[in-house]
Amino acid sequence: MNVGIVGVTGYSGQTLFRLLAAHPAVDQVNLYGHVDEGNGPVRYLDEEVPMFFGHHLPLEPFDAATMMAANDAVFFATSAGVTSQLAGPFIEADFPVIDLSGDYRLQDPEAYAQWYHKTPASQLNAASYQLADLGAPQTHYVANPGCYATATLLGLAPLVQHNLVQPDSIIVDAKSGTSGAGKKLSPLTHFTEANDNLQVYKLNAHQHIPEIVQQLKQWDPAIESIQFNTTLLPITTGIMATIYAKGVPGLTEASVVDAFQVTYQDHPFIQLMPGQMPDIKMVIGTNNCALGISFNDVTNTIMVVSVIDNLVKGAAGQAVQNFNDLFQLTETAGLPTLPVLA
Repeated sequence: MNVGIVGVTGYSGQTLFRLLAAHPAVDQVNLYGHVDEGNGPVRYLDEEVPMFFGHHLPLEPFDAATMMAANDAVFFATSAGVTSQLAGPFIEADFPVIDLSGDYRLQDPEAYAQWYHKTPASQLNAASYQLADLGAPQTHYVANPGCYATATLLGLAPLVQHNLVQPDSIIVDAKSGTSGAGKKLSPLTHFTEANDNLQVYKLNAHQHIPEIVQQLKQWDPAIESIQFNTTLLPITTGIMATIYAKGVPGLTEASVVDAFQVTYQDHPFIQLMPGQMPDIKMVIGTNNCALGISFNDVTNTIMVVSVIDNLVKGAAGQAVQNFNDLFQLTETAGLPTLPVLA
């Protein structure tokens, strides 16, 4: 198979190229610039991203027809607001697309405009929002979940799907490394600000909140909102989402653990740790999500600690997992499960 990547120079795009270049079912990875990058001099991957020294691959001009003729699927690893301007021809042709941006995650265009402060995409109903560990894509256009949303929803799915929590009690304290902010410069991610520091940001305003609530409401319409906070960690990669919720009457720790085991049995990328708490280094470089589970019967509070690598499970790795599911390949093909020392 041949696949294309639009947006390879970003952190998620770089990780996606690394995974797809080693994928057993992928014969060739073709790289493309954005729609406005086709008239200048040819750009090459190793010149744009020195980490890929020796991979002297051109970033071809964006042309939807040419791309569909040369590839079996295309990945968009672009910023929000970009994909919505490019996706039309692919949707009209029902061509396989895995979209890592946020442009097609929300079903309500008004919600997108409110949270992303951009013009919403058209043809939103052509996309399927797909957590890769909880089902297979239902359309050829796959909206890959956000990193915070992935960690949070995987931690909440067993509780909400089994109706074990009080709908108005969900609190999420989520923390991420600086790569989650992307390559765009900001004072928040300057070394002097981020190093030896913790910074709360986008309080009650993070763009992953509406996609989390959207999915939770599909599982339980009684859930109207959640309390969600994000903190920047002085590390490069990794997310830890600490989730709290009040249990329904009569809940026991055994019933909580059983819900997780039932939900995630035979799921190779989910690591359940009842009675233990995972740390971020356990998942760096992998497509895994490690879940620590605890229930305090004194306060009737469930606590779940969900950790992922934001660039792999939270972006490129989940995109490849969705690609595998879409093409009915082995789910684990091309995806790492052993952590790296970083």
